[in-house]
Amino acid sequence: MESTITQNHRNVAALIHASTFSKYLVPFGNFLLPLVFWMSNKKSSPFVEYHGKQAINFQVSILLYNIALGITAIPLALFTAWDFASFNFIGGMDTINIQTGLDSIFNHGEHFLLWGVYGILYLSLFLLNVICTIIAAMKAHEGLAYRYPMTVNFIH
Repeated sequence: MESTITQNHRNVAALIHASTFSKYLVPFGNFLLPLVFWMSNKKSSPFVEYHGKQAINFQVSILLYNIALGITAIPLALFTAWDFASFNFIGGMDTINIQTGLDSIFNHGEHFLLWGVYGILYLSLFLLNVICTIIAAMKAHEGLAYRYPMTVNFIH
């Protein structure tokens, strides 16, 4: 495979990886643009086919990790909202007292700690996506195979 890789194949493979950044301009651009480049060029070289599969599999994996993290954050959001608003049920009179003072904010430190952990996890996924995509594009341009970390192979 190494001897049949032309400069054009390396450029197309690098473009497939770099095109995943189009998600910042076009919704679902990280799937659509690489998919278009991959589908139109996969028959030209096994190298391009390999890199296209890797880029799409990684983007789908990152999406699934983000969805899983978002789903696990829903109970935390509900518990934070429940604790932030104190519910008083006095003699049949239902009242909701929302505390807005600084003292109520400082009494919910465990929630802010957990939100901080979720923020760090989201930031980690973002950095993993950006850094690994840049590395993959550089490796593809050099004519080397690159396998993304933490990738589920949906397309074989």
